[in-house]
Amino acid sequence: MPPRTGPPRWLARRRERPDAPLNLYVFPHAGGSPGEYLLLSDQLTDLQVWGIQLPGRGARLAEPAHTDLGELVDCLVSQTTFTGSFVFFGHSFGALVAYETARALHAKGLPGPEHLILSSFPAPDTIGTSGSGSSMHTLSDDVFITRAEERWGPLPGPVRTDARLRKLVVEPLRADVGALETYTPRPGPRLDVPATLVTGTAERGGLNVEGWAGHVGAITGRHELPGGHFYFREDPAPLLDLLRATARTVEQAVTTEQTGAPVPWST
Repeated sequence: MPPRTGPPRWLARRRERPDAPLNLYVFPHAGGSPGEYLLLSDQLTDLQVWGIQLPGRGARLAEPAHTDLGELVDCLVSQTTFTGSFVFFGHSFGALVAYETARALHAKGLPGPEHLILSSFPAPDTIGTSGSGSSMHTLSDDVFITRAEERWGPLPGPVRTDARLRKLVVEPLRADVGALETYTPRPGPRLDVPATLVTGTAERGGLNVEGWAGHVGAITGRHELPGGHFYFREDPAPLLDLLRATARTVEQAVTTEQTGAPVPWST
């Protein structure tokens, strides 16, 4: 059977913008679906925004979630076509998936992202020292929920009392946490792609992102945006401004490389 590409399996979108000069692929947090990130596309009118839709949640609820990150990335890359000039934005666990996806594309000789925007996640080789290298994914539901809320903030209130909601929330989150806790970076060269690093000013326990310099190309910016781990839920405006500015810089660089003359962007 030939690989399946694009919608509706691995990619989702809210707005169709075929004339957009740049594609933004968004990788959600652990247990997350792309829906809340796709809402940003209403304000990002110069971009075609795609949400990465992982199995085991949302429109792919009937499919088993991956518990191995390498397997997840291999399936994503073999079954999805990333088109045009594009940027990856990944939040939390999604930052790691975005980075490994970019590495896999490069290893296969396929077109990769022009830029990575890595949000609220430490460098791959520091995951074990940041508290992620554990067996949280094997805990009972109640303890697992408690640990998850301690690390990332509150889950929906009824998740402890509503069995159906608990299943919808906990199962994909547990799978992603398991993929994270069993993750080992694959050997290979440094990914020569520039990156922007983003954290919330009130991230619980702080967040060391400095180690990313050894894994990506030039780090073009380090930004602390107001709020906690999910800073964009409190106020999406700073993230929207950052995405617009990064996309504008990337598109101008791509256009200059191709034609020698930048194309003006709307504001």
